[in-house]
Amino acid sequence: MDKDKTMFFNAPKEENTRTKEILKEVYEALKEKGYNPINQIVGYILSGDPTYITSHHNARNLIRQIERDELLEKMVKEYIGIEEK
Repeated sequence: MDKDKTMFFNAPKEENTRTKEILKEVYEALKEKGYNPINQIVGYILSGDPTYITSHHNARNLIRQIERDELLEKMVKEYIGIEEK
């Protein structure tokens, strides 16, 4: 493989229409348990380890309904102001 070439990443699309709602629920569950929700969610996204997310209010199972690459894609789009189609 040529190290000067850019690799393409094309994530398969299985749209979860509840992504934002789920993320808010997970955030609130982490907050209720006294964690720093942003740090915990980032830890989960980077590692894939669901133990970063509390099981309080079923948050751990909820976050696993969202593919991490989908979550990152939505966050980047939101950050740079690209609207979803």
